[in-house]
Amino acid sequence: MAKMSLIFSLLVGLLMVGLVSSAKFDDLYQTSWAFDHVQYDGDTLKLNLDNYSGAGFASKSKYLFGKVSIQIKLVGGDSAGTVTAFYMSSDGPNHNEFDFEFLGNTTGEPYLVQTNVYVNGVGNREQRLDLWFDPTKEFHTYSLLWNQRQVVFLVDETPIRVHTNLEHKGIPFPKDQAMGVYSSIWNADDWATQGGRVKTDWSHAPFIASYKGFEIDACECPASVAGADNAKKCSSSAEKRFWWDEPTLSELNVHQSHQLMWVRANHLIYDYCTDTSRFPAIPTECVHHRH
Repeated sequence: MAKMSLIFSLLVGLLMVGLVSSAKFDDLYQTSWAFDHVQYDGDTLKLNLDNYSGAGFASKSKYLFGKVSIQIKLVGGDSAGTVTAFYMSSDGPNHNEFDFEFLGNTTGEPYLVQTNVYVNGVGNREQRLDLWFDPTKEFHTYSLLWNQRQVVFLVDETPIRVHTNLEHKGIPFPKDQAMGVYSSIWNADDWATQGGRVKTDWSHAPFIASYKGFEIDACECPASVAGADNAKKCSSSAEKRFWWDEPTLSELNVHQSHQLMWVRANHLIYDYCTDTSRFPAIPTECVHHRH
């Protein structure tokens, strides 16, 4: 029995190699710009936007594979022209990036959530949807799950988008660049609300986005380590197993697939895959993706 317990403990230890997880902002993040527009209220962090500046924060480390989650309560009332973003990104012109962008709206109109995926510096993979709740009334959890098979965007654990690894079809997939985690609020009234027709009403400033529940369960990558070495370090092997490499996470389960179908049927407003004015020829990944 003691031997079995020891083996189990070793296995658990192996599964947790390289992982970081915390609910405290200071453990994982730091303010990256406009320090005077950032407020602390107990366990809640607030980013303020006024006609002088927005604000933002960034993770202290970079990560390759795993799951990142933040609870956010978005700007209430007339938030037209504002954008609150939560995203992961690597560095350089050929960077990879996974975006949540929350597009403000006039009072009474729904927030729109725009997601995007950049691979090797190329984006233009926007999807927009509305939400099945008011994201300004309470905190909701927004997550990015990333492994070698897929990138999943989740809202309160409901998948709203999946970007699948289609390398076998000759389509690049982000799997070798460590990424930081970021969030910010800024003025984007040239495009954010109704294509820029509705401008930010600064009489309602400051616009405040609130955050709590900061969690990163992912493989931490030292800045000094090369990309190929990080990919090896953060992938399962005979010596170690990471939870994100488990077969059950290589694709959505049946329940999650049904959830995604429901989201797309009831809340999807725009999908680049069906925008023939932008893409007369259907993007290659759209032909094969089952999202």
